[in-house]
Amino acid sequence: MPTILRPDEVKAKYGPLFCRGFYTMVDEENGIAQIVEVCSSRGPAEWDIVNRRRTGGIIKDIDLDGQTLIMDVDIGEKELRFGPVSANLGGQGVSSLKVEGDRVRTVWKGLAGASVGIGACIPQCPDVIETVYPDDFKLGGAHAASVEIVTPKMVRLVIGIDDTDTKDKGATWVVGMKLGRSCPYGKFIEHKIIQLNPDAPNKTTNCCSTAISFAATEEEIPKIVEFAVDFVRKESYSEDAVVTVYKGLKIPGPLSDFGWSAKTVLYERETAIKVAEENGVQIISVTGMGGVIGAVAAIGCFDMGVRSAGVPSDFE
Repeated sequence: MPTILRPDEVKAKYGPLFCRGFYTMVDEENGIAQIVEVCSSRGPAEWDIVNRRRTGGIIKDIDLDGQTLIMDVDIGEKELRFGPVSANLGGQGVSSLKVEGDRVRTVWKGLAGASVGIGACIPQCPDVIETVYPDDFKLGGAHAASVEIVTPKMVRLVIGIDDTDTKDKGATWVVGMKLGRSCPYGKFIEHKIIQLNPDAPNKTTNCCSTAISFAATEEEIPKIVEFAVDFVRKESYSEDAVVTVYKGLKIPGPLSDFGWSAKTVLYERETAIKVAEENGVQIISVTGMGGVIGAVAAIGCFDMGVRSAGVPSDFE
């Protein structure tokens, strides 16, 4: 019979270890998911990146932001490719992700010291519901280990914000950062500053909007949105503040195209509203509608990395 342990039971059995956060966000419509793992140190995270890339499995891409691992994965199951190199170097990977109602089950395998990470470190993170250990599980040494880690099913929620400031007061990016850090619901993941067309006639100074993302359960989504709207209303100095909302891990192409072109094109509000309606973006007028172009563009640019912070000429 397999053994099922809660995080506190894993901690009691193996002693306190180092995983500070572990979230699984799924986008079932597109068959993809994202696993976010917050480490206590950059070194183990860098080692995990190399070894998880080597084994493949369901991982499509893996990146490191500070001490946070961000893994883009497929929903489903694929074989791991440890290869002969692992006999000397060890290895670690994730072979399966399945959505089971309001839970997500991932299957992890590790060799030698890597088995500690998947067998004791991640499983004792408070974000985990439970871990399933097979009868023959052995930790560390020269052993190979496999476990099933069960977490709450979460989704990615992106909040775009624009026009909270005036020429004399405020900064929209600051409002976004404060909002993300103070929201009591979900898990604050990312903050982006989006540079828009500097020739916009109604800009304050830099013509930037902002966006933040959360990992959230379905029940938390309306609470986050309500909190965000109230927060922006209280923090705004402008009568044109707008909040936009998007749920999912894949930004639609037309929405991304609009965000990128908003860095050089001067759009009318009606165009931004149409793009939002056609691509699943909710627009909320907080104190007005003047910020709708920037707030929609902020979501469109959210997954562009450093390109979100510049204009096209910066990357020519």
